[in-house]
Amino acid sequence: MRPPEDDVLLRDMLDHARRAVTAVAEKERGDLESDFILAAALERFIEVIGEAANKISPATKASAPQIPWREIIGMRNRLVHGYASVDHSIVWDVVSGDLVVILEVLEELVSD
Repeated sequence: MRPPEDDVLLRDMLDHARRAVTAVAEKERGDLESDFILAAALERFIEVIGEAANKISPATKASAPQIPWREIIGMRNRLVHGYASVDHSIVWDVVSGDLVVILEVLEELVSD
């Protein structure tokens, strides 16, 4: 059984991943260069996902090895501490590719 706090954190991850994926629906990579609000929103969604991931218990992380926990947390750290040099191509790839896959796993974890 998972700690109750982990359920809240997993839900936060799921909600923000959904928001990010929804935000890029019908968008193109180039939109990140012209739409600074979209870029800032995606960065914030990824930051929240990473912050929540960092607080999840080791036992819950171990129960979902298909989630790249360290990479998610590292991405959050890069966005927060390296905000002046964010690579929008990486942000786009994370949201349009990686989060779509992670969403499926998060949905299963949250529904358990």
